[in-house]
Amino acid sequence: MTTHIITAGGGGFSMSPTGSPTALDRYIVGLSSVEAPLVCFIPTASADDATYINKFLVSYGVLGVRTMVLTLWTGAAHAIERLPEADIVFVGGGSSTVNMMALWKAHGVDAVLKQMASNGKDTIFAGISAGACCWFEGCLTDSFGPMRPWRGGLGLLEGSFCPHFQGEEGRAGAYTDAIASGILPDGYAIDDGAAIHWVDGKLHKVISEREDARVLHFMNSLQPGTSGVTTQQLDAELI
Repeated sequence: MTTHIITAGGGGFSMSPTGSPTALDRYIVGLSSVEAPLVCFIPTASADDATYINKFLVSYGVLGVRTMVLTLWTGAAHAIERLPEADIVFVGGGSSTVNMMALWKAHGVDAVLKQMASNGKDTIFAGISAGACCWFEGCLTDSFGPMRPWRGGLGLLEGSFCPHFQGEEGRAGAYTDAIASGILPDGYAIDDGAAIHWVDGKLHKVISEREDARVLHFMNSLQPGTSGVTTQQLDAELI
């Protein structure tokens, strides 16, 4: 049994100017050994936005996969019952990681995802922005308005996460402060267009669909002159 998790700072079909699948989407689908894998899209962080759902269905519809959508505003019980059938689970981005996790807990989605990660079946999880934050112990989020650190993710991956690192003003400073103070554990800050591929909870490789997209490892430091943080840029494979 192998559990893959792809955590992207941004990118993929949802940020494609044409709505077409990108190299990141093809990379995710290509991890499955199943012919015509079933891809479940979970758009909770966008409040099950209909436009976002349609964009997923159109873009992934050309990738030779079967698709389903798990919505929590309507049809939740049936969709959650079918969730374990998915070969690939793709969690979309949106404005509230915190609200997403609260709804998942209320409906039992969090428990199903954790069970899928340990049930002996090869599973591929993926997500961007809020959909990437959810797999970690904590993250930097604007769920409360101003950017702030928050702990409350699924914890399938150790540490913390910051998406859109150079894409949104204020993230760099806020994430640095959160790591330096210990409010968030060591973690990863990722630009739009880059992602980390994890295998069974371990960092497998860093990938990027743009040459200038970076992945930085942030670590709390007690060394003099570090201001409480050291960073390391990780080498990325262009896909």
